[in-house]
Amino acid sequence: MSENIYPIGIQNFEKLRKGGYFYVDKTALAYKMVKTGSYYFLSRPRRFGKSLLISTLEAYFLGKKELFEGLAIEKLEKDWVKRPVLHLDLNIGKYDTPDSLDKILNAALSDWEQIYGSEPWEKSLSLRFAGIVKRAYERTGQMVAILVDEYDKPMLQAIGNEALQKEFRETLKPFYGVLKTMDGCIQFAILTGVTKFGKVSVFSDLNNLNDISMWDKYIDICGISNRELHEYLEDELHAFAEAQGMTYDKFCDKLKEYYDGYHFTPNSIGIYNPFSLLNAFDRKQFGSYWFETGTPTYLVNLLKKHHYNLERMAYEETDAQVLNSIDSESTNPIPVIYQSGYLTIKNYDEEFGIYKLGFPNREVEEGFVRFLLPFYAKTNKVEAPFEIQNFVREIRSGNYDAFFHRLQSFFADTPYELVRDQELHYQNVLFIVFKLLGFYVNVEYHTSQGRIDLVLKTDKYIYVMEFKLEGTAEEALRQINEKHYASPFEADGRQLFKIGVNFSGQTRNIEKWICQD
Repeated sequence: MSENIYPIGIQNFEKLRKGGYFYVDKTALAYKMVKTGSYYFLSRPRRFGKSLLISTLEAYFLGKKELFEGLAIEKLEKDWVKRPVLHLDLNIGKYDTPDSLDKILNAALSDWEQIYGSEPWEKSLSLRFAGIVKRAYERTGQMVAILVDEYDKPMLQAIGNEALQKEFRETLKPFYGVLKTMDGCIQFAILTGVTKFGKVSVFSDLNNLNDISMWDKYIDICGISNRELHEYLEDELHAFAEAQGMTYDKFCDKLKEYYDGYHFTPNSIGIYNPFSLLNAFDRKQFGSYWFETGTPTYLVNLLKKHHYNLERMAYEETDAQVLNSIDSESTNPIPVIYQSGYLTIKNYDEEFGIYKLGFPNREVEEGFVRFLLPFYAKTNKVEAPFEIQNFVREIRSGNYDAFFHRLQSFFADTPYELVRDQELHYQNVLFIVFKLLGFYVNVEYHTSQGRIDLVLKTDKYIYVMEFKLEGTAEEALRQINEKHYASPFEADGRQLFKIGVNFSGQTRNIEKWICQD
């Protein structure tokens, strides 16, 4: 069995190839992209291989044929022309002030001007960029390749700050506009990022970019497909399964449940998150590796700012126009959540052009809901995992009083501004708690206007709960009995608890619960 060296955190193609690291060959797709078009845009979630793709293209355009030995492109490319490459990586900056973006762009332009020169009348960032492109072409006799990694980082970091977003937009719009005005000097250009900002934003003049984010032909340009998984890691799959004490088939199912499931077009193959997958193989352990690298808080700020009902995330529906283009002033958080990789395409209604979204896999679903908990409930990031553990223990032991006392503490002293929409707030907290419980016990969760009913099942107990807002616990219990919510479980051998719960708008907390067994 081969001992792969997994390129954890390595995004430089030359380092990867010279160091003998594991590599899934994407060069045939890269070659197809280069030979069939000139201007591209690609959106993929973070840690999905965008930077490595950019680095691969850089090595190709610099004519470093030796790095591609044994790869598909070695047989496809005959000429290996060396071109001037302008590689701009915006991932390195912290964009919190108006001049922070200018400093990053100025640093890149200054480096290029050291090579290709400058002119005194080129004062603005965009004029300097255009001059560099022109001179690079004239001095080398070869058209230029422009590679922009994380083009949207400044705009994303400024979400929620309209003044700063406007500053960045007014800087980036003419800067990226050089890709259009200098077409005669440019052989190839690609912008990659997490999101696509549209309408009046940085893309409004770039109608020459070919967006391949939702194109089947390039669906696996980043990430790892199931075919690639078995082609490149078959021996390692068996070794990983053995290390987990699982049969090969059950292990593959679990791997798919945790890390597969990204769909960037309707009815397409699923794509594995490469960062999580390779970390799991490296350690032979399942873990939330993607989430350990950090989840941006702007996502939560968007959800809370727009009073989003979290339950909708499990069955959100939208159309292509909304899904594929983010307006920096938009009041809809879903395109950002989708393009950031926390939701993916689950289904598509071709007749009406409607996409159904959902969590791609268990790592994302569990990780994201865990991440949300401290932002909605009275707990912190350190305590949250232990609180969920305690909830599960109490449910499994039949200690429902302790469970509800703990749940009360999640609502206690919640700032007033967080609960202006009281019903939505308590539903969001309950959704998070019961969603997290669902990874350990069987949960059926149903909502309708003004109430929530819930079924929890463990090995020993079944709980049928009804939640009321501004009613009474007695009313909630009566509804369970009158509507026979517990009937399907009465013949079950497990102990049955029927629990009515009331949530008070005045105290902004659970007021009372009554149990009948």
